Amino acid sequence: MGKLHLLVVDDEPGIRSGVLRILENFSVSYPFMDEDFEFEVSMAESGEQALEQLDAKRFDIVLLDNKLPGIQGIEVLEYINKKEMDSVVVMITSYASLELAVKATKKGAYDFVPKPFTPKELRASIETITKQLFLRRMTSRLRDEGKQVRFQFLSVLSHELKSPLNAVEGYLRMMQEKKAGEHIQDYMEMIDRALFRIQGMRNLILDMLDFTRIEGGKKSRNLEPVLLCEMAQQAIDSFQPLSIQRDIDIYLNCSRKISLLADRQEIEIIFNNLISNAIKYNKIGGRVDINLSRDKGTVTIEVVDTGIGLKPEDIERLFGDFVRIRSEQTKNISGSGLGLSIVKKVLDLYPADISVESTPGQGSTFTVVFRDQ
Repeated sequence: MGKLHLLVVDDEPGIRSGVLRILENFSVSYPFMDEDFEFEVSMAESGEQALEQLDAKRFDIVLLDNKLPGIQGIEVLEYINKKEMDSVVVMITSYASLELAVKATKKGAYDFVPKPFTPKELRASIETITKQLFLRRMTSRLRDEGKQVRFQFLSVLSHELKSPLNAVEGYLRMMQEKKAGEHIQDYMEMIDRALFRIQGMRNLILDMLDFTRIEGGKKSRNLEPVLLCEMAQQAIDSFQPLSIQRDIDIYLNCSRKISLLADRQEIEIIFNNLISNAIKYNKIGGRVDINLSRDKGTVTIEVVDTGIGLKPEDIERLFGDFVRIRSEQTKNISGSGLGLSIVKKVLDLYPADISVESTPGQGSTFTVVFRDQ
């Protein structure tokens, strides 16, 4: 369990001891945090004592009364900012006013807890602060480690979710205000568009989760014999609504059962991404062939489409993180730019390779070759 160091600065003994009692057996947990956090509480009854302790020890959270004997709370806050201490400051005061709130916020206070506060109010504030501390320090650590891909991850996520959320909200407001009529049938096109946007967001989130699990090495693996023909058919079935919508025929060519020692989820990721792309980037009324074969210590997965194809210079970039090939033909196709990057990361866990052959306007062939382990 992690530990956060908290300093409570207040001239009232009851406030100091109250904070200690409220937090002594309290811990904070969120699903996205690696561990729970508990709190070690230190106390100061004046601004001068607070400065001494701040110079002697690093505190994660400072609960700071403004009206203190001698040095005031605002001056302690200014000192924390001047020294660039990595502490989240929360003002606790019965003299809270708009003027003080504005002044303290401008000087870096994170929040206010008015006296007298209940245990529930204090714990709720501490929970929020703990979450913010975790996210802030995670971001700082990633920056220090030079892993810019994580910042790109967050940037792509916020950018890609913003547009569909705005669209769905717009459709809902039009329905709420009955812009198109009084009957549900008047809004079926809007509903279909909203559902399409939501599916895009779901796919993006799943891509992001796959990416972070694989990139971070957190995904547990279970290697077992996997029947590729069955898994390929499952992937085809899951994308059948999209293939019907685009009038694309999919053919699975697998003359015999082919088994591969692999993780089922990883093979599912490979099939889902390759088949999904073969449908999305195909022409209306096109065709996809999925060919599976085993020969002399190798297993080959080949996905052939009759789609828009790729230029040679685009193929070189295809497996990079967040890479999307932009053109007039792809501008209305949603995606995170992570699918093929994830496929490549999965294949790097095996003795396996992936290659691409493509001709603009005629289609593409993605070939994955697994070598026996």
